Amino acid sequence: MRLAFLGTPDFAVVSLAALLEAGHDIVCVYSQPPAPRGRGQSLRPSPVQAFAEQHGLTVRAPKSMKSEEEIAAFVALDLDAAVVVAFGQILKPAILEAPRLGCFNLHGSILPRWRGAAPIQRAVMAGDAVTGVQVMRMSEGLDEGAVLATATTRISQYDTAGTVHDRLAELGARLLVETLPAIAAGTAVETPQSEDGVTYARKITPAEARIDWTRPAEEVDRQIRGLSPFPGAWFEAPSSRGPVRVKALLSRVEDADGTPGMALDDGLLIACSDGAVRLLELQREGKGRQAAEAFVRGFAVPAGTALA
Repeated sequence: MRLAFLGTPDFAVVSLAALLEAGHDIVCVYSQPPAPRGRGQSLRPSPVQAFAEQHGLTVRAPKSMKSEEEIAAFVALDLDAAVVVAFGQILKPAILEAPRLGCFNLHGSILPRWRGAAPIQRAVMAGDAVTGVQVMRMSEGLDEGAVLATATTRISQYDTAGTVHDRLAELGARLLVETLPAIAAGTAVETPQSEDGVTYARKITPAEARIDWTRPAEEVDRQIRGLSPFPGAWFEAPSSRGPVRVKALLSRVEDADGTPGMALDDGLLIACSDGAVRLLELQREGKGRQAAEAFVRGFAVPAGTALA
């Protein structure tokens, strides 16, 4: 098929690579413009743009797809279809209607649950047992189009947003490759979304990242895993030089009682309002990610320490 691919982060790179390997003609790749990244905050292309350029693909990175110039350029591609994976821009009807067969989105949830920007994080934070990816026909509404294909995966007690992200990226890439031939042949079945069970996965805000130990342990654990590896749920630990910010990146719930925020042993068992969480992986400011055993060797958190 003659395709345009619209995507930005690592999640989308997996799908783009699979479409290329399947032999599709990717005539143009669209991605968000280069943005400040890394410690130096120098402008760098998105993962999708970098991958596309490495493979000799034509890339456009407009700030907006809404201008008449961008719409005209898209229409002129004379596409069979467009594939959208975590692109990050709202597309106008003129874009959605330009390809012969339409525009199709790979979304990281089981719709209509978790429409919107952060479906993977929200699924983990909500304690969902199952999530998935779906190929849907794009419409003007936010993730409201008919669903053509679904692949699911369970969320375990040790899954983080990062591990679920990686599984869904692989599942989604395979699902796209399997579904596009049916779309081309006109045999794909489009199922309208239910009007029941609609939830929205709003963008993660910085205020959500700070851990509140007065919440139940199950909620704290889901927050930690749902925000790992980015942006990372965090707390402050006391030190001789003042409070130190620490990210908690993996945890588990344990049956223990104590004052919320208090370390109950020397191995990072922290009391919550109901139960406790055992911190399993952490990252101190300016340091790399560490297992709990290595972390406490360099930064002790003895029993009785109060975390904020």
